[in-house]
Amino acid sequence: MIQTLYYLERDFRRWVRGRINVVSALVMPAAWLIFVGLALPIRFTDNYLDFITPGILVLTMLGASLQGGALLMFDKVLGFLPKFLAMPAPRESILFGKILFITLRGLIQSTVILIIAVILGAHFLDFLLLIQTYLILMIFGILLSSVMTTVALSLEDHDSYSAFNAMVSMPLFFTSSALMPYDQMPGWLAAIARLNPVSYAIDGVREVQAGIFPASTFLGLMIGAFIVLAVSISVFRKATV
Repeated sequence: MIQTLYYLERDFRRWVRGRINVVSALVMPAAWLIFVGLALPIRFTDNYLDFITPGILVLTMLGASLQGGALLMFDKVLGFLPKFLAMPAPRESILFGKILFITLRGLIQSTVILIIAVILGAHFLDFLLLIQTYLILMIFGILLSSVMTTVALSLEDHDSYSAFNAMVSMPLFFTSSALMPYDQMPGWLAAIARLNPVSYAIDGVREVQAGIFPASTFLGLMIGAFIVLAVSISVFRKATV
């Protein structure tokens, strides 16, 4: 466990030193809150900011996870990964450190976005509801970061990873329930949105926001995160033999 925390600390130090990376990761979610959440004329709800905030929080975790896989890619391309593998620490601690860092970074970014949303007028003030919201975001972050580290291990260079990132990021968000409820979507889009894992997390946060404990969402995300993490460990072991 202590080795995992060392790798976590390394990535946090590197992230904090790149101040532009800290700021840039918050620009798009904040812009969505301000320019869409406050300005878009919507008729299906009286407070669109309350409706869109869960989607923006999950979008923030999605962005953090998609970008996070690049950390492992850079370590692999720049030659740091072979040096880490030569150390006496368990090899899996490298992977766990990356996944933990990506998830915690996403939660920090989501906290900033949540504060902005509350300042703008969103209602996320109940402490118990916030705990459940963070649990959903954390499990979702572990699931997505496990997927992206697996992708980073499977691809050969950063350009390929960037292309994959660009290919999946916007479709995942725009085919989700982030911007509108299912009954306001065209039938074909609603069918896709219901299968989208991003929608699954967003709907869970919305249920929490409504005072409903989303047991099925927690269970589904935990099972998905466990399966993907197991696959990621297997791929990591094969890639570092």
